[in-house]
Amino acid sequence: MSEEELEYKLRGKTLQVYLYLIRSGTDESHGVREIQRALGFKSPSIASYHLEKLRELGLLAKDENGDYRVAKEVNVGLLKLYIKIGELRLPRFLLYACLITSMVVTYLLAYPQTLSPHNLFALLISISSLVILWGETFLIIRETRFKNRRPEKR
Repeated sequence: MSEEELEYKLRGKTLQVYLYLIRSGTDESHGVREIQRALGFKSPSIASYHLEKLRELGLLAKDENGDYRVAKEVNVGLLKLYIKIGELRLPRFLLYACLITSMVVTYLLAYPQTLSPHNLFALLISISSLVILWGETFLIIRETRFKNRRPEKR
């Protein structure tokens, strides 16, 4: 299956289920009811449908107890915006935002701050970069965050 086909099939609630499973650990098994409760689905059949869809895509494996675990991790769609460090997944923009933040703080502490055009320009550029990077980071986090308490919509 091509990356485009996988990305097309891995969206919406199916993506939510997959994200939940990879965030909770690739070695852990999860039952249908657990997924239903964690993601706020109205019925276990909705969770079961998405789990089976992920299994058919080869991303999940089903054990003898009927629980599911991650069999394969892929980076498509929103997942491309994350970087994996050990078991931790972080938005890529978070790393850039932290780097630029540390550079701006170093600049503010190391150089005397006057109202010269050079300082004002440097501050304008750096603060603009910070706003953009931190804004993008929080947008990505919000986009992939689970809506645990949001009621299921059909």
